[in-house]
Amino acid sequence: MTPAALAELVRTTAVDVLAGRGLDTAALPPAVTIERPRNPEHGDYATNVALQTAKKIGVVPRDLASWLAEALAGQDAIASAEVAGPGFLNLRLAADAQGGIVLEALRAADGYGRGEELAGTRINLEFVSANPTGPIHLGGARWAAVGDALGRVLSARGADVTREYYFNDAGAQIDRFVRSLIAAALGESAPEDGYAGAYVNDIAAEVLRQEPSVLSLPEQERHEAFRRVGVTLMFTEIKQSLHEFGTDFDVFFHEDSLHRSGAVGEAVEALKTSGALYFENGAWWLRSTEFGDDKDRVVIKSDGDPAYIAGDIAYLKDKRSRGFDLCIYMLGADHHGYIGRLKAAAAALGDDPAAVEVLIGQMVNLVSEGKPVRMSKRAGTVITMEDLVGAVGVDAARYSMTRSSVDSSLDLDLDLLRKHTNDNPVFYVQYAHSRLASLLRNAADLGLAPGDPAEADLSLLAHDREGDLIRTIGEFPRVVGAAAELREPHRVARYLEQLAGDYHRFYEACRVLPRGDEETTPLHRARLQLCAATRQVFANGLAVLGVSAPERM
Repeated sequence: MTPAALAELVRTTAVDVLAGRGLDTAALPPAVTIERPRNPEHGDYATNVALQTAKKIGVVPRDLASWLAEALAGQDAIASAEVAGPGFLNLRLAADAQGGIVLEALRAADGYGRGEELAGTRINLEFVSANPTGPIHLGGARWAAVGDALGRVLSARGADVTREYYFNDAGAQIDRFVRSLIAAALGESAPEDGYAGAYVNDIAAEVLRQEPSVLSLPEQERHEAFRRVGVTLMFTEIKQSLHEFGTDFDVFFHEDSLHRSGAVGEAVEALKTSGALYFENGAWWLRSTEFGDDKDRVVIKSDGDPAYIAGDIAYLKDKRSRGFDLCIYMLGADHHGYIGRLKAAAAALGDDPAAVEVLIGQMVNLVSEGKPVRMSKRAGTVITMEDLVGAVGVDAARYSMTRSSVDSSLDLDLDLLRKHTNDNPVFYVQYAHSRLASLLRNAADLGLAPGDPAEADLSLLAHDREGDLIRTIGEFPRVVGAAAELREPHRVARYLEQLAGDYHRFYEACRVLPRGDEETTPLHRARLQLCAATRQVFANGLAVLGVSAPERM
């Protein structure tokens, strides 16, 4: 019995108890909370439903908890139900019910952990969106890993997710990049506000190869040629790097298309007409403070050019016109102001600000031997995603980026990530999966393939270590659900590390395969089913993170 099924059992039992005593069943919470106690001696699970409900119906919480305990103790799935403290209820599952968790995980297979609570919700998930002026840096790499994992988590709970990359091919940064390419092609130093690094020289050389006469063109034509070819080359390289990192996008949206199509002008005129913009000091301002922003924002500057937010407004309008119910933006640490301005933009457009979510990620630093890692030779000024992958590999890079909340800055220890020991979190988790795969191969060689789990006597799994492992397996669907609801895929990574610990402790305490000529018993077969279920959960969890589940290490 999974925690979700147990929660439903507790609620239906509570409905019967209240109704039988003539009390208001509507006082019960819509969903009963079931948690694992920190102290295993307190039971397998605990609930505070009596504390939540008692005051509303005018009874003492401990009395209500006692009524529930008496009713639940009569259920086949419950071995014991005890009242604790002011009205908590501690529950122990019967062995058959506990074995049911193993059966459910095996039957669901790669669907275990999936749900449908977000079914019918179309989500536009925009992440990375780095300017095509250089390789992906560590901050972008963090979003590449976390964003892709979040997309997988949301999809696992039923959402229709579109991964989108906003291609910033308009504005001053592109002009600076183009001037840097031209300078490199001429053998000159980069402009003071430009870009430096070996990659600029490489791209400039490729532009010259593709367009041999480009330097002889008039200045404006030369600039446009370098822009057209150089930006395309840089962005092609970015997309290839992301693909090799395991992150692919459904849509690459060009910022420049918003300006060329007139979408920016149309959005601005609509806001003028609605009164959401006002004219002051030669510029047009969005009344964003009226919609919760900390200050009004310039939309059209005094020189007549649109400010960056003008494109943001048109882009949001475009996303919503494509039928997305929710637009999630994943932005860097220097974009805190975008939370208010994007929600204000939605409100000014007459839209629901709740249709916009902005997630802010903090900085990433690399350290080795306790010291910051020096700059990248190729990028010149920053450590790139390719640098990280070259140092530790894709799996370690993705996992290490995803296992921590993006709300906090992240220090990645290269020495640790290179180790093939349990101190390295990704190795610890992947090794647990490969160890299970090896065990199941060995069992097959002995003619002990797990077989049909329904034929195994899973009630025999009564050892404390077996119980710990089973209950952790049962938590997986809830962990994935919470990761989707809270937009926190790191919960899955931390869960897998807990699962690995529970598995290793189980393996040390419980013999799975018979020794030598020892007879194969029903307990051996039950434990094989538990191992098969554990391996399945590791595979499902690693897939959610976009990390491989190796069969051998």
